[in-house]
Amino acid sequence: MRRRRGMGGSEEESGIDLTPMLDVVFIMLIFFIVSTSFVKESGIQVSRPSAKSATKKERANLMVAISESGEVWIQKRKVDIASVRANIERLHAESPEGQVVVQADKDSKNGLLVEVMDQIRLAGVENISIAAKLK
Repeated sequence: MRRRRGMGGSEEESGIDLTPMLDVVFIMLIFFIVSTSFVKESGIQVSRPSAKSATKKERANLMVAISESGEVWIQKRKVDIASVRANIERLHAESPEGQVVVQADKDSKNGLLVEVMDQIRLAGVENISIAAKLK
C-alpha cells in the first residue's frame, strides 16, 4: 500500500533540468562566433576627401590606408607597395566575399592610390571602394 506524505514530508523536490537549454545556448554561441565577419582595420587615421555622392558600404572587410606621406597600412602594419598584393591575397583568402576599401588621405599622391588599387586587382579582388566623407 502507498502512503501519501503530507506537507512536512521528506520527498525530493523535482526541478527543471537546464542541461538541454545550456546545450542550445552553447551551440548558438559557437554558430555566431563562426559566422561573424570581422572588419580588418587599416591602422592609421587619414583625412578623407569629401564627396556629395558618398555612400556607406556594409560589407567592407578589409581596409587599406594611404597616409599623407605616402605610407601604406594594412591591418595596423606599415607595408611596402611591393607587398600589398601578397597581403591582400592572404586576407582575401580568409574572407573571399568581402570587399576592400582604400582610405587615401586627401593630400596623398594619386599615383600611389592607382598603384595600390592595381596591386589589389592583381591579387584577385574586383570589389574595391575608395573611402570619402559625406558632404
